[in-house]
Amino acid sequence: EIRTEQSQACCSLLEHGDPCTTIFSKKTIRQNNTNGTVCPDLYDWEWLYTGQPVYILLITVLGTMLNVFVLMVFWLHKKACTVAEIYLSNLAAADLVLVSCLPFWAVNVSNGFNWPFGLFMCKVVNLGIKINAYCTIYFLVLVSMDRYVALVHTMSHGRMRRTKYAKLGCLLMWGFGLLLSVPTIVFRDVKYFPEYGVTACFLEYPNLTAALFFDAMLIVFSFIVPISIISFCTVKIIQALKIQVIERFNAEKTEQKATHLMLAVLLAFLICWLPFHMVTILDVLSRADILRGCPLESVLEICNQIFTYLAMFNSVLNPIVYVIVGKNFRKKVCEIFKEWNIKKTATSESSRSSNLSCTLKTLA
Repeated sequence: EIRTEQSQACCSLLEHGDPCTTIFSKKTIRQNNTNGTVCPDLYDWEWLYTGQPVYILLITVLGTMLNVFVLMVFWLHKKACTVAEIYLSNLAAADLVLVSCLPFWAVNVSNGFNWPFGLFMCKVVNLGIKINAYCTIYFLVLVSMDRYVALVHTMSHGRMRRTKYAKLGCLLMWGFGLLLSVPTIVFRDVKYFPEYGVTACFLEYPNLTAALFFDAMLIVFSFIVPISIISFCTVKIIQALKIQVIERFNAEKTEQKATHLMLAVLLAFLICWLPFHMVTILDVLSRADILRGCPLESVLEICNQIFTYLAMFNSVLNPIVYVIVGKNFRKKVCEIFKEWNIKKTATSESSRSSNLSCTLKTLA
């Protein structure tokens, strides 16, 4: 691809899967691979500076409220968490990490992509975003595998579904997510670009090959591998419920609940993340000169912005789809509020009794 020196510098600011993937697209001079002509800028990017900060803050508020609520319910309930609840609480924690990082990007976007928080926060904020991208889906994999073992391998699930193994699995997933996020720590930098008049938090890969490699790694490990595992578990669960009669369950109700749960898990992820990964794949093919053309580049620029933030909306949907709609979770919430009401009533009665006693002593 023929690019001017200015275009190459601009493109080094971009990372697919990053909230600012095409932040300099309006200023980027792209040239067509086949005829050397400059690709025109087809879109007005003013919405990027005005609309996205509002959307990011909305995601932050909703995601924080819902995920903190989930964690508080698990923490305040008197009974120990089950295996599934351990996975779901870690899922909520991963989503909370993401929404905690998003306000920094809201400020960054509204500030014309001048990064005001320094190098350390540049690395930490993007590390949190990357860890969420990896850990969230793998906690969903653990949830799917737990349901698979419980419903398909019913004879062995007692030995395999222990809380200590669940905690170990979650710890390994956090470590795996951190390992896959190492390139963010290594290559993230803050640098002033006089040609754009901004001090940007950007990814400076050593070359295009490295950039394509890490994008491909994102596609494989945050989409293809986990979605294959989830799909396998879903199919096996449905097949087992259709051909087996599990004595300790009502077959019809179990099939309905398990099917709805697994389809909800899969559907929520696909709605939020499938468009993002499709754009990522096309972007990698475009930068590798396999796909070419100005219209494609223009469409990818606009779609990347939309689908990146659609993927982040998954952090708001997760507490609703995976936890809040669950019967056991609603039961825990009711028990907590019932306990609070009992304590509040007891405290009120104790206070009233104490006041009455003091009044009687005064009259005496």
